[in-house]
Amino acid sequence: MRLEITPMWQGRAVVPGQGIASDQKLSITRLDAMLSKLALKRADGSWLESEDWHHFISLERGKLTVEADGLSAEKFMALRFDVGVPASINAASPAQWPAGHPLHPDVCGLHWGWQGGYVFMALEGRWHSARGDDGFSYHLANDPNVAHVELPVEFSGGGPLTLHLELDAAVILEGIDFAKDGSSTHSREGDALAAKLKANVQRAFRVHGVSHDLFQSVANAVATPVELPAGTHAYPLAITERFPQVALPADNPLTKEGVALGEKLFHDKRLSINNTKSCASCHAADESFADSRRVSIGALGDAGTRNSMPLVNLAWGQSFFWDGRAKSLREQVLMPVQDVHEMAESMESVVGKLTDSESEIKADFAAAFGSPGITSDRIAKALEQFLLTLVSQESRFDKAVRKVADLTEEEKRGLQLFVTEHDPKRGLFGADCFHCHGGTLFTDHQFHNNGLDLKAEDLGRMIVSGKEEDRGKFKTPTLRNIALTAPYMHDGRFRTLEEVVEHYSSEVKRAPNLDPNLAKHPIEGLNLSAEDKRALVAFLKTLTDESFGTKAATATGQGSVSVAVTGTAPPTPGTK
Repeated sequence: MRLEITPMWQGRAVVPGQGIASDQKLSITRLDAMLSKLALKRADGSWLESEDWHHFISLERGKLTVEADGLSAEKFMALRFDVGVPASINAASPAQWPAGHPLHPDVCGLHWGWQGGYVFMALEGRWHSARGDDGFSYHLANDPNVAHVELPVEFSGGGPLTLHLELDAAVILEGIDFAKDGSSTHSREGDALAAKLKANVQRAFRVHGVSHDLFQSVANAVATPVELPAGTHAYPLAITERFPQVALPADNPLTKEGVALGEKLFHDKRLSINNTKSCASCHAADESFADSRRVSIGALGDAGTRNSMPLVNLAWGQSFFWDGRAKSLREQVLMPVQDVHEMAESMESVVGKLTDSESEIKADFAAAFGSPGITSDRIAKALEQFLLTLVSQESRFDKAVRKVADLTEEEKRGLQLFVTEHDPKRGLFGADCFHCHGGTLFTDHQFHNNGLDLKAEDLGRMIVSGKEEDRGKFKTPTLRNIALTAPYMHDGRFRTLEEVVEHYSSEVKRAPNLDPNLAKHPIEGLNLSAEDKRALVAFLKTLTDESFGTKAATATGQGSVSVAVTGTAPPTPGTK
């Protein structure tokens, strides 16, 4: 179980050093705390109590998640913990704790050294006093000031779980007047301000939501983080730890303002030559950002040559388009705008139209990038930010993996076929799908000849590489939300999933560069039974994320409290 704690100020995430009050004359630079004695309330009223659970959180260091192992598979009604440490630990020598332990003074920075004892919570910042810029420093400490926090929340254990908590700094400071009460306290005996802070801390936490999953630290996804543009706020992108670690662009940090601008541009028809087509015209949200037509129709009425690829989990993309001609998402987003068969517009004209338009879009650019100005680079960056948030990870298959949903027996059979080799000599009669569509992203990001009956001009990857061996190779699409993205293949030739399965079962065409994992199969093909074909299609439909299209720009989808139900985990992929 993971507790994910977000420091807030009246509903808005706190950024260290940035103004937070309505007049921007108050900022918080430090909000650190020691947590201990985690306990969970069972349905019968008894408590499951932790042993030796101690953790340190810090706003400034970005250390805002803590964990607890051994969560039993039962229902719980509440959790509680202390902001502070037990008296026995507070009085003991800190030298006993090994390097890296939360109670180690060099880790938490909350031990008072020669004075002895820990600071339970440190809240520091700046405020505008009568004499100008001033500071405040509140340190809650000493045994009588341990704050006991208890929060009602319903959930079930037995699987990975994240409890999303908010810590409202405005509540901690409620009723405190810097000028009258003083701008510092070290919690000495009889300190009324410390008592007020303790009471406030006890009610400053609240449960924001429950997710039956664990999420990556997106803050670590950028190798060399850059400062956010002035006035912007970090976008709370939540990505499951079941996915590979994500690498986000270092020079284009995700912000709420940037993502909002990118989404607006994605739907803006001024990006086309005659103001009739937007990105969304060929990438519909309810079709997993794909196109239900075999090929899309451009702004000038031209038919495209490829089926529009779904815009799903692009943060892991290594190249883009069916032939991989774009090396980055930022490069990709401007290509359809300038393609004569698609939006047929020049970037110079797009910039001109947006610059000459109403003030709202200009204000949006200024808000997203911290200064006025509309450029091609900013358009690309905003679109890139929006597209990076299109993360699909909440299908019924995902829920079954986390044991909060069940697959039917037919779906389980389909999964087993999906992850099993077809090797009759070894007694294996699977569908062999996982070689190209394995892993939690259901794609290998590579290019393959998958045995289609291709036209001579269908060069595929060869257009980019110039290599004959790449003739007829196309990028492996993800199978996530596959039931929403018909028609299928690079040219949209198959209308249904049943047709796709039938192709791999009996219609694969031999070619010199046919993928080895298909070429190894018997000449007559897999010859799957009708029952097995139905099972495969049934499994593929479990990869549909019902919330994806409607919550595409909502990073977490974690707003509601959910209760787990006992499920059966699917078999482990990779049976050979």
